[in-house]
Amino acid sequence: MHLAIVGGHGKVALHLARLAVARSHQVTSLIRDPAHAQDITDIGAVPKLISLEDAPAADFTALFTETNADVVCFSAGAGGKGGEERTKAVDYLGAVKIFDAIDAVPGKKPRLVLVSGLDVGNQDTFPDHYNEQDKQLALRIRKAIAAWYKWKYEAEKVLLKRSFEWIILRPGGLDDNPGTGTADIGRTHLTSTISRQDVARALLHLATVPSKAAGLAIDMAGGTSPIEPALDAFIAKGITDWLGQLD
Repeated sequence: MHLAIVGGHGKVALHLARLAVARSHQVTSLIRDPAHAQDITDIGAVPKLISLEDAPAADFTALFTETNADVVCFSAGAGGKGGEERTKAVDYLGAVKIFDAIDAVPGKKPRLVLVSGLDVGNQDTFPDHYNEQDKQLALRIRKAIAAWYKWKYEAEKVLLKRSFEWIILRPGGLDDNPGTGTADIGRTHLTSTISRQDVARALLHLATVPSKAAGLAIDMAGGTSPIEPALDAFIAKGITDWLGQLD
């Protein structure tokens, strides 16, 4: 498998590249800062300098075509830097640019694994499985990072209308603890954080599962179920965690 990672120097992205290379996959990590190239090279991936904000979609189409990318993982994010305008530019417009780029790849198109976030969706309601603690926590977080929720949701809505194969992984609060290889998958609660290493492990599995996973949004939080079997079990149900309204 050839994996292209957009936002290649993020913490989750670096873990993902390291895991993929260790399993003999080819990895191209897309970065905008040349100072980050050595970090990519050191883990055995290939750095590619290209700006998500500045380069046109056609440049990404060319890159995906030239590298014969089988899977594109969108792991980019403004990370709260630069205010709402930059969040919109990276988390929404940048994501849509990658969607457009994949659409324009001639012949067989890469599959997309989009990293979004737990509780992204219609902010006027709650999933049926939320308990009172989930609801109160969701209200606080939605207020604190309203712009992030807004633009992640808008990106998801655009993706749902695309015809290429895609999967959305929606992890909860992230931490830098060592991965445990376990998680809570699908219909999760909000209170348990998840290791970035474990998110990367889930992303790699989703990058390699068959097309029956296409079109699903999968929530992920800290938990005790082995990640790969839990993902397979949720995918087999054919249900999605996406809760929203298309325009």
